[in-house]
Amino acid sequence: MEMKQSLTMDRGNEGGVKVKGEESSQENGRLMQAHGGMAEKGDPRVNSGGGSGGVSNGYPTSTAQSPREGGGPPLGLPTGGLRTLVVQQTNLDRPRETWSKKMDFLLSVIGYAVDLGNVWRFPYICYQNGGGAFLLPYMLMAVFGGVPLFYMELALGQFHRSGCISIWKHICPIFKGIGFAICIIALYIAFYYNTIMAWALYYFLASFQPTLPWTTCTNPWNTNHCLRYLSTDSNLTWTNTSTSPAEEFYTRQVLQVHLSPGLHALGSVSWQLALCLLLIFTVVYFSIWKGVKTSGKVVWVTATFPYLVLLVLLIRGATLPGAWRGVVFYLKPDWGKLLSTTVWIDAAAQIFFSLGPGFGVLLAFASYNPFHNNCYRDALVTSSVNCLTSFLSGFVIFTVLGYMAEMRQVGVETVAKDAGPSLLFIIYAEAIANMPAATFFAIIFFLMIIMLGLDSTFAGLEGVITAMIDEFPQVLSKRRELFVLGLVGVCYLGALSTLTYGGAFVVKLFEEYATGPAVITVVFLEVIAVSWFYGTSRFCSDVHMMLGFSPGLFWKVCWVAICPIFLLFIIVSFLAFPPEVKLFDYLYPPWTTVLGYCIGVSSFICVPAYMVYHLLTTKGTFKQVIGPGPLLAPSPDPCL
Repeated sequence: MEMKQSLTMDRGNEGGVKVKGEESSQENGRLMQAHGGMAEKGDPRVNSGGGSGGVSNGYPTSTAQSPREGGGPPLGLPTGGLRTLVVQQTNLDRPRETWSKKMDFLLSVIGYAVDLGNVWRFPYICYQNGGGAFLLPYMLMAVFGGVPLFYMELALGQFHRSGCISIWKHICPIFKGIGFAICIIALYIAFYYNTIMAWALYYFLASFQPTLPWTTCTNPWNTNHCLRYLSTDSNLTWTNTSTSPAEEFYTRQVLQVHLSPGLHALGSVSWQLALCLLLIFTVVYFSIWKGVKTSGKVVWVTATFPYLVLLVLLIRGATLPGAWRGVVFYLKPDWGKLLSTTVWIDAAAQIFFSLGPGFGVLLAFASYNPFHNNCYRDALVTSSVNCLTSFLSGFVIFTVLGYMAEMRQVGVETVAKDAGPSLLFIIYAEAIANMPAATFFAIIFFLMIIMLGLDSTFAGLEGVITAMIDEFPQVLSKRRELFVLGLVGVCYLGALSTLTYGGAFVVKLFEEYATGPAVITVVFLEVIAVSWFYGTSRFCSDVHMMLGFSPGLFWKVCWVAICPIFLLFIIVSFLAFPPEVKLFDYLYPPWTTVLGYCIGVSSFICVPAYMVYHLLTTKGTFKQVIGPGPLLAPSPDPCL
């Protein structure tokens, strides 16, 4: 950082005296134009927290010029009577990259929030928990829990212009371990999430055949139990041991899970899936290697194409016989279910994982925004789009499930018994196979699945990349391409266990234990650190500086009390009612539960470990060591 001062004097001073030098210890730039040493009133770049420190967001400052710099006093004024002090501070760091367009940012956030869970998880959770009645707890959890967390992370990232690690030096340094925990969680997600896209890519490539391979029972992978059963097949009888060709294609050809007895013997790596995943990661690398300038362009396709496909599938599904049965089953309210605690737990978990705070992505994306961008409006728009997409996906799924129930002459609940990937790769794939123009609908459907997953992968890895580059700029900022290549390579190697014959068991284990409880606990600590240590008054002042208005009392109450209670409710519920993990006919043994918790703790352990390290290596009183807080540096509360 270089501080340059120039003092313009009258003509008697022979053109002025320039004082040059004085190193500044501040990280970020601030411009102060003063007459008699007073800062310009209302300059948004001046630190709101008071004191001598500069603003903590690192935005470049403009250069102020005196009326006649270096050329004497203005005409008409007495010589020697005017002294104008111009202070210019130049930041020698590389200017931070920004989004090319506002829509690049919005589409990236929407693409991140709208993922595979919106398509398969929300419809299943909705009908399981009372249909239309589930929308009430879902909306309450969104308004009082999900959206405030979403808004908080966008505001934090935009103000401090930092990733999830380095941002804590501005907020509360003792909680810096949260950033490292988030990066580890993001890696765990990359280990299994992209494997699901590899499955979809396998289906996508298999769809380019005259006859879809999951429609017949005459393939090498089929068994004697395979039975294609529809209402037109009056001479066939479906029994408890019967399996559909779609199920056998998924389990015996794509996953080959029948070759593995369980997690204790995963078997060999499937070379077909390994090639599919390699192609997925290749696309991911060349989409994010240059930063948001490139990924912001890619999301114009990957974030918008799924909506086009959902609209096409909705129109097609609505015209199928029996579609109304699925819609009624999806939306028919069962108000009695609201008395069950499980419904509220599912609503809280669904909205949290759907909006996705706590993964470092919102912080990273918002850090590339202009300082005065209206992140409040962005939070409301993107979170609303996400919730509406989940609701729309329910119609897309259940119109087809109603059609399947009509064809098989069974209840919708019989067809909709599968959740998770099985809902897409077995039930929906089979339904598509029985539609006219099945090949076309199969191609666009699985392409949609791939693009939904790609958006989330772009975002998750960008969160890690931004965090690491911001934390180690001297080493990584000029080597981004190599760092991204190394990161993608680590993710691919970490995903090899999910590509084995028992890889589906590993995917389920990671999904249930490795990420969910850990990230909820991390976000709980994040809210506590921001609201109780950094202080809502200081945070609201930051927002006021950016947007010109302060968050209302509703947001403050949510951040201080409701959001922590919301997150604590999910954590306690998970610990009190641990899920019984089962996949196909394999019931996970007790030792896998211990393994799952160990994987989850391996990321969260960064938080207390860094706290101990910080306490041992930082000098000062205990209050100074733990970082800023409302008790240490109170400021007027603009929220009230």
